[in-house]
Amino acid sequence: MRPIKRMAFTFTALCVAGLAWMAAGTTPDRNGPQPPVRSASQTYTIPAKSIILPTSPESAPRPLAMPVAGVDPGSIHDNFDEMRGGDTRRHDALDILAPRGTNVVATDDGTVKKLFTSVAGGLTVYEFDPDERYCYYYAHLDAYAPGLHEGQVLRRGDLIGYVGTTGNAPKDTPHLHFAVTRLDPDKRWWTGTAINPYPLLYKAR
Repeated sequence: MRPIKRMAFTFTALCVAGLAWMAAGTTPDRNGPQPPVRSASQTYTIPAKSIILPTSPESAPRPLAMPVAGVDPGSIHDNFDEMRGGDTRRHDALDILAPRGTNVVATDDGTVKKLFTSVAGGLTVYEFDPDERYCYYYAHLDAYAPGLHEGQVLRRGDLIGYVGTTGNAPKDTPHLHFAVTRLDPDKRWWTGTAINPYPLLYKAR
């Protein structure tokens, strides 16, 4: 089989496996960013629907760049509201399927606030936007970009890591678990209000 056909076949197989896995409700439990304690995920009251902020610059993040290189925003599935953990919690994130090792890039300008390894998320990056109003969460990374460190200033499109399956992601379904939160006044990286990233990525097309 020629290399190009082999790659196309592999990617198609990943997409089919991923869609079947998401339909089964086994998407990783984000439950919001976790504090620096490796313990079981906390439970919380499930909101009635997605939080989609107004589009004014005072109250909403600007459109974001696709955080997985080579993925068309129009091809991703909005699974923010899908239920997880036996219908006990909402996903509160997007799962973006891509071959293992695909570049994960900064969705917006900002600063690396925290590099953290958790039971659920595996290798993760928490990025604050320049105004420290929003946090961008990248999880299940296969590895960090060389030299990535806390406090590093990022520009939109900068390499931060690679798609993988660390944490509780199914080992045969590499993907980026991507979430956006509006930070609380105390600006703790592990808390905030979940915002659906899908409309923000869709605007970026």
